[in-house]
Amino acid sequence: MSTYVIMTDATCDMDAKLLETYQIECLGMVVTFEDGQSFTHYPDYRACSHADFYNAMRQGKTCHTAQITPQAYVDAITPIFEKGTDVLYVCFSSALSNTYQSALVAQRELKEQFPQRTFQVVDSLAACGGEGLLVLQAAMYKEEGKTLEENAALLEQRKLHLIHYFTVDTLSYLQRGGRVSKTKALVGNALQIKPILYVNNEGKLILLNSAHGRKASLKRLVDYTIANLSDESAPLVISHADCAQDAAYLEKLLKEQLPNAQLMTWQTGPVIGTHAGPGNICIFSWGKDREAKL
Repeated sequence: MSTYVIMTDATCDMDAKLLETYQIECLGMVVTFEDGQSFTHYPDYRACSHADFYNAMRQGKTCHTAQITPQAYVDAITPIFEKGTDVLYVCFSSALSNTYQSALVAQRELKEQFPQRTFQVVDSLAACGGEGLLVLQAAMYKEEGKTLEENAALLEQRKLHLIHYFTVDTLSYLQRGGRVSKTKALVGNALQIKPILYVNNEGKLILLNSAHGRKASLKRLVDYTIANLSDESAPLVISHADCAQDAAYLEKLLKEQLPNAQLMTWQTGPVIGTHAGPGNICIFSWGKDREAKL
């Protein structure tokens, strides 16, 4: 039986120490500011700190992200293959980035060079802490002794039970990304309307509801999460874009209602933050149905 490593990308937003604990390989992703300066984001924030990035956004700097290229995959995986080790890769949602397509291109190229090795790609249909929870589950399956093929099949079965609920502090960044119209963004910001969004079965961002004011929107995230929860003792992730006080408030609400939950708080990195802005905050959990009409 061949050995294998688990690989993911920086959009998983997992805590760097957790990645190290489970020996998970994580590919960096490039973020470029409007002035042309760019950096590669890794979970340990070695190139640009969490606070520095979001402070730059608050000061009006805009930026864009780039998919991982096929060559980047080849460069990262070749040394692993040369050691006789296979790779199980949990990828950022194909509905939100072409990164998954790049991985498939690299998969074909690597198969030609290393026909005896396996580069298995799982489209998480998830983002941020949702992707991270799936990666964590992959690590647990590996510890249980599951083969690469068994692990991938189990992830495919479970991934549509990853529930994402999130809100943003301002609609401006969603408007820039084409998620809401300019008129809706202007009116919503003026009236303190906070959207509640989720990720559907296709891995796309969908508007679910809205709330009036920040605190009401945070409470709504908790209500939706609990209503859809499948296991009250399963891991839950809060992920925040430089709004630690709001994350602490969510943690308090969740602990009050779910005392046995395995609750983790992570930081939303620059790749996701570029499109959602500072103040974006999310709860990720294992639930019943992504498409639940709550």
